[in-house]
Amino acid sequence: MFKPYSNDDDVLNIQGDALTVSNGTTRVVLNGTLELTKDQRGLKAALALKEAVDAVVAALQSEGNALVAKVKEEPDEKPGVVKNPFQ
Repeated sequence: MFKPYSNDDDVLNIQGDALTVSNGTTRVVLNGTLELTKDQRGLKAALALKEAVDAVVAALQSEGNALVAKVKEEPDEKPGVVKNPFQ
């Protein structure tokens, strides 16, 4: 089962890999194109998407007042310059 914000490793694939839901501790990312066709396959994909989004909403709502206004953008620090070892 997909548990939003629980780790940085989980990926949920919907309809093969048409749509991926990538887990993270500070964000969940949806990537791809999902066709919700008017057939059993479309229904299955729609229900999988709904389950994932419902889980995200539930996780956010369970945080209550602990939610910050905006998550800090990553990376935390600006990338530094690394000296070229071949010079």
